[in-house]
Amino acid sequence: MLMSLDGVVQDPGGFGETEHGGWALAGFTEESRQRATEQLERADYFLLGRTTFELLHGAWSANTGPYAERMHALPKLVASTTLRDPLPWNARVIEGDPVAAIAALRQQDGGDIVTYGSVSLVRELLAHGLVDVLEIALYPLVLGTGKHLFGDTGHALRLVDANRESSGVITLTYRRPDDQQ
Repeated sequence: MLMSLDGVVQDPGGFGETEHGGWALAGFTEESRQRATEQLERADYFLLGRTTFELLHGAWSANTGPYAERMHALPKLVASTTLRDPLPWNARVIEGDPVAAIAALRQQDGGDIVTYGSVSLVRELLAHGLVDVLEIALYPLVLGTGKHLFGDTGHALRLVDANRESSGVITLTYRRPDDQQ
């Protein structure tokens, strides 16, 4: 999750959602690209809400390079009540309740399920204890307005790592307090 100091997570890539969209682009360094590529390499699925799927598909489906190629190859699961299969970009709609579907998928053997953006979906997964690791790339800026990840609900998290990048972005890695990995 890309987040400003005041907790805004909306439109970090500049997809036209807000007037200050693209606020995270200056923080993308080779270091952050490498970390993101490694994260995708460990994953078996890429989980997205409808809006984030549509934005990323439009922005990334024609890109090339190691990060983009891995993103293209990853099976994408899309939580949506309005989209119908077949979807482009190696994606499919989650049938029924996304929380139940992800809970069932987590019981299977395999790698990670990675989620970008998809604020409403991530909030639901957090509320149901279905997020094992939450990585927040904290950008040194204050936006003032926009969607916030946590909304008005509380969550106990345990900091397990902090990494300062040359750009000034600090990536904070959290786990649930009961997860001792």
